[in-house]
Amino acid sequence: MNANAPIKHTQAESDLLDRFERARDGLSGSVAVAALREAAIGQIRDKGLPHRRVEEYKYTDLRAFMKSAAALAAPADAAAAKTVLDSQDGFADLDRYRIVLANGAYVPELSDADALAGEGVTLSSMADALVGANGAQLVGSPKTAPNDGILALNTAFVQGGVIVEIREGAEISKPVELVQVAASAGAQVNRNRIVLGKGAKLRLLETFAGDTEEGEINTVFDYDVADTASLATTRLIIGKAKAARLFTSVATLGANAEFKSFGFIAGPRFVRNQQFVNFTGENSNAKIYGVSMAGGEDLADQTLIADHAVPHCNSREFFKTVLDGRAKGVYQGRINVAPHAQKTDGEMMTQALLLSEEAEMANKPELEIFADDVVCAHGATSGQIDEDLLFYLRARGIPEDEAKTLLVLAFLAEAIEEYGEDDVTEGLEERVRDWLAGH
Repeated sequence: MNANAPIKHTQAESDLLDRFERARDGLSGSVAVAALREAAIGQIRDKGLPHRRVEEYKYTDLRAFMKSAAALAAPADAAAAKTVLDSQDGFADLDRYRIVLANGAYVPELSDADALAGEGVTLSSMADALVGANGAQLVGSPKTAPNDGILALNTAFVQGGVIVEIREGAEISKPVELVQVAASAGAQVNRNRIVLGKGAKLRLLETFAGDTEEGEINTVFDYDVADTASLATTRLIIGKAKAARLFTSVATLGANAEFKSFGFIAGPRFVRNQQFVNFTGENSNAKIYGVSMAGGEDLADQTLIADHAVPHCNSREFFKTVLDGRAKGVYQGRINVAPHAQKTDGEMMTQALLLSEEAEMANKPELEIFADDVVCAHGATSGQIDEDLLFYLRARGIPEDEAKTLLVLAFLAEAIEEYGEDDVTEGLEERVRDWLAGH
């Protein structure tokens, strides 16, 4: 077969191509951004959606999952967004600032822009920035994933988002929640840029409100962490969404920077949470954690690439997965070490707990090392609940279901507590209990 022959498009791919034709004139952006959009939809036209024959998507076949593609969500007014926001609050008990997106667009009137400005934070609309001279730079792809299909979809259809800029030396006094509200049906595609000036410190919460019956959510977070800056970000992906939930993080770390992230998945039918961490300055540290819980026919994918391009940097990756029913968990992690990135210290571990005979876990940890003075390691385990521990608890009068809950919570709590953000620990553990109560 000719490698250049056109592919036969699925219904979803045809819908996406039609969506682009209908939306082309209404999508914001400069001439350069428009060219990037055309190239991105061209990739979908030529290659289709990511599928199992693409190595990075071997266990997460988006092409097979997406049967159709809805139109882009229409703009939402602030009142509609507030109604949804009030009904679903990700961290209701936590004192925090809030930034609100509704159907992909930044909503200033629902955001704490003035209070954040007093702490050295500037907020602006991504849709407005895409029209500017630097718009094309805001929708580029990381060199670690130059042809990623999910990023191509995001570039083609990005509607908006927010740019958050933290002044040099500013230390935000409380967490900042960036909440994305699905105020109506339809796909939501946005891109958000978080820029920390030299020495700045930020704790970011990424949450989502509103489950729509149709339309994927495809969101990208671009973190630019300057020298000596510190960013800790918690992503909460919960709910009962039936459409695909596709999340991408691209973190660029300067010298002596500190970066922590936590990806929490529980509930949606199909989730891919992919992260690309790029070390560009020496003596920086990245700690990347995740917890996935999936039941029924759900799929939860945590994918990670840590690119060590400079010497003397450290990365730690620790992920836990619990699966029930016929659910499928995926962990793909790779540590890249460039030839001149001596003294790199990288380590990843993924552990899975299978609560049923039909659950499936795909572990794929990788090391790609081209330097000789490094310390790198990876490990992966999968297993069932320890029957001896279960017997121990039941022998002390604890009912079986409660005993299993305690053991699963203890298993997941190791990653949550190692993350070390005490003000979100209780909220995450509460969501573990909520999920277990339904399984």
